[in-house]
Amino acid sequence: MRVAVTPNGPVEGYRVAVTGVGALSCAGVGVPALWQALLSPTAPGSKHVSEFDASHLGGPKELRRLDPFTLYALMAADEAWRQSGLAGPLTDAGSIVTTGIGGLQTVLEQYRVLEQKGPDRVSPFMVPMMMPNAATAAVSMRFGLGGPCETVTTACAAGTHAIGNGARLVATGRSSVVVVGGAEAVLVEIAEAGFRNMTALSNTDLSRPFDVNRNGFVMGEGAGILVLEEWNHALERGATILAEVIGAASTADAHHITAPDPSGRGAIRCMELALADADVRPEDVSHINAHGTSTPLNDLAEAMAVKHVFGPDAPPVTSIKGHLGHSLAAAGALEGVASVMTLREQLIPPTAGTTTVDPEVGLDVVIGEPRRANIEVVLSNSFGFGGHNGSVVFRRFPA
Repeated sequence: MRVAVTPNGPVEGYRVAVTGVGALSCAGVGVPALWQALLSPTAPGSKHVSEFDASHLGGPKELRRLDPFTLYALMAADEAWRQSGLAGPLTDAGSIVTTGIGGLQTVLEQYRVLEQKGPDRVSPFMVPMMMPNAATAAVSMRFGLGGPCETVTTACAAGTHAIGNGARLVATGRSSVVVVGGAEAVLVEIAEAGFRNMTALSNTDLSRPFDVNRNGFVMGEGAGILVLEEWNHALERGATILAEVIGAASTADAHHITAPDPSGRGAIRCMELALADADVRPEDVSHINAHGTSTPLNDLAEAMAVKHVFGPDAPPVTSIKGHLGHSLAAAGALEGVASVMTLREQLIPPTAGTTTVDPEVGLDVVIGEPRRANIEVVLSNSFGFGGHNGSVVFRRFPA
């Protein structure tokens, strides 16, 4: 990654390795369950995370003091950390674990307590359970990460921003290790009602990104975590390098609180800046893991932006939201994990739910079956309410 651009040219940063990945989703616990589900042409029916055993993370009393979004983050982080082979405490290591909404389930539960039993019965743990930084704080404490501990709350772009911001910490030499990702647990009635009443959700409860009949997204939940590490630090301890983060960017549409800029200008700049940061050309990109929410406006704006950046020969595109639904801040993090797996397995997952690509989209959307390909570079996009845009570029590391 390039850490700065000066009058004398770009300043190159330290290389950023991915040495661990973890996931929790409606597909189940762990990255293997996620990847197996993504290779299927059909999606899980429910987008809820099913019950799982978290006893290895603490006792019943300790776990009750975690909002589900924090518990989801810890589950995914534990998997990624174990895969990385790292051991804490690490005083310069950081954590950036994001959320779009935070502990909404805790807020709702404690509001019911307030209404039914009075203010004296509201839990003293309510505030530390509901606060958006609870997940990244829990991750830092579990693994002894004494460096930057931050939360980026940029709606649906937050998971991708976490990866980019964490990679920048490594590239600049501030941290040798950063645990990054996102978690969300807001599949509750009030959240669904709010999204539905703004006509963002599918009226058929079917996610079909880029399809000619798409009519809104389906809510999901879960967590995705990546362990980022300075390249030589990883090599010196004999770590397995899964992939490399070679570029990232963030821009704003400065247009509307929910609707994307129909011209795609913010998304175009974001992708172009990410490719420049990675020092790769558009034709070097093998695959795009799209934001692809399944809403008419967002999918079309993203498609227009991709065609502007890549021209008529844009690389194959997929959206894993067809499988997982849209898990807000966790989405970009899970898509980061999927991008790493795509590079590792040299296999592009299909876009579940999509049968007929909208002619206006005009992209090579992978549908039906996984596609075997020579994949060297993956671009992962996220675009969120508020006009937040994020792109991350991953490169293959040969086994």
